Amino acid sequence: MKTHQYEALIVGAGGAGLMAALYATKGGAKVAVISKLYPTRSHTGTAQGGIGAALGNLEEDSPLWHAYDTVKGGDYLADQNAVKVLTEEAIDAVIELEHMGLPFDRTDDGKISQRRFGGHTSNFGKAPVRRAAHAADRTGHMILQTLYQQCIKHNVTFFDEFHVVDLIRNGDTVVGVIALELGTGELHIFHSKATLFATGGWGRVWSVTSNAHSLTGDGAAVVYRRNVPLQDLEFYQIHPTGIYKMGILITEGVRGEGGVLINGRGERFMEKYAPNIKDLASRDVVSRSIYLEIRDGNGIKGKDYVYLDVTPATVNRYLAEAGETRRITEEDVEKKLPDILEFCRVYLGVDPVKEPMPIQPTAHYAMGGIPTNVDGEAVSDENWTVIPGLYAAGECACVSCHGANRLGTNSLVDLIVFGRRGGKAIAEYVKKADFVPLPASPEKEVTAEFERIRSSQGKTRPGELRQIMQKTMMADVGVFREEKGMKAALETLRELKHRYNTDIHIDDKGQKFNTDLVEAWELGCLLDLAELTTISALNRTESRGGHSREDYPKRDDENWLVHSLLTKPASEEVYAKGAQNPIVNCDKKVDMSLAEQDERFKPKVRTY
Repeated sequence: MKTHQYEALIVGAGGAGLMAALYATKGGAKVAVISKLYPTRSHTGTAQGGIGAALGNLEEDSPLWHAYDTVKGGDYLADQNAVKVLTEEAIDAVIELEHMGLPFDRTDDGKISQRRFGGHTSNFGKAPVRRAAHAADRTGHMILQTLYQQCIKHNVTFFDEFHVVDLIRNGDTVVGVIALELGTGELHIFHSKATLFATGGWGRVWSVTSNAHSLTGDGAAVVYRRNVPLQDLEFYQIHPTGIYKMGILITEGVRGEGGVLINGRGERFMEKYAPNIKDLASRDVVSRSIYLEIRDGNGIKGKDYVYLDVTPATVNRYLAEAGETRRITEEDVEKKLPDILEFCRVYLGVDPVKEPMPIQPTAHYAMGGIPTNVDGEAVSDENWTVIPGLYAAGECACVSCHGANRLGTNSLVDLIVFGRRGGKAIAEYVKKADFVPLPASPEKEVTAEFERIRSSQGKTRPGELRQIMQKTMMADVGVFREEKGMKAALETLRELKHRYNTDIHIDDKGQKFNTDLVEAWELGCLLDLAELTTISALNRTESRGGHSREDYPKRDDENWLVHSLLTKPASEEVYAKGAQNPIVNCDKKVDMSLAEQDERFKPKVRTY
């Protein structure tokens, strides 16, 4: 088996991974980026509406106001020291992207243009603010292209279409990964001093999602199996505006430009749920509002969707009613939202300039993941014990700058701020660290698992199990949750895991580009994360942010202003039978100095 040795490995080539690779390389480390996709196909490229930073180019703004919105939007679960880093360093990071060549839209006087986004306000919630720097509605695409060009310029080594399938540890220290070369079917060992995971989320756990087919939670599942805990998995964001039935995201920037949500009665219904900020309320609020409208029979033609209307006639009417002098034209919509218009025209046969878009909530973003500190170092417990050699950044990580619900635009800020900090930390770490030897035959277990899948003679195709899992999670662990439904979902998921381990078969037995084999292995990751999400959601007996329980509808700050850490059970054999759950520890140390909160927001410790 071929072995490669690099001082630093970056797993994933989205925004966080590329930023980390760039800064680790600039710091003098010998770096390799391992990605199961070609880098510019990474999911960062789908981010549309903008990246949040308090530049103040169009109106007064402040990092402290941005921090307030982030903490409030995260339902007070965000670690405020991480939020402080996020919002203060966002300004420099965005300007740095501009200097790297990112073509932001411009104001008339040549500054970076900014637009409104849900949950972003001035003066501690007093009014909406223009904070989202944007490049039309393809901001993430531009970030990805810009960072990839910079990595090529700085001679970063790339292993494209290499799928990381296992983490290698020697004692407490992470010493590398094992990756499947998709083009040959061969496994490769990568030996390193430091390894950073930036593998994105796991939206494919749910049936309606904005996530690409590649977002199957590989990174989080791989590290969990090697005794790294996962944090806050109960918090998964359901974005309010996905294209009906398809889940493709319609950016919040549409509402930032004046778009409004309309129910089957022709009403602008967000006035009922968020009378001050209306359609620009935070994502969890808007998603729940849409579901409540549909539940009350107010969906369009009685179906499970509503309209998002950005036609100039509708938008201008509501702008006039609000006393605003601003008006939009068809040319404005075409210029500012070109990709959205194309999506709707191609996939729906709907022209948003002339008619409203049918939308429904779509699984979008993981607030939880691999627990880290603000330098991207992965930690193993509530005492912030650093795992030597392991780092994480981006959606697969949980530095908890998002808390229980992420604000729009903050995902792109997270990528570049904490990707950069992780890269810098790695550059310093590898200067002092030695290569820890690889354990004997580190590929043994994952080789056996792939052979099991390839040779299995069961009756069930993996896709059948995936479909049941996705429908179960959408119905019982989606926007609204309650104990009975989640317990039933947990039983279903454990039965699916049993069938996955005993009764699957795949048709392709070959080696090269065996997507049948890879998708079957990815299903194992999804099933693990679906089960852990459900367990975590069952444990949290309150409603907070993206976790909304109908049997516990209120937020409980006295008992639940805490994070969840899920650790691997001691006995996998017992766990497989459903007799033992992961250990869920709820901690945590939160720096409350940033916002003026009272004593009830101090953290607690709970153990299960």
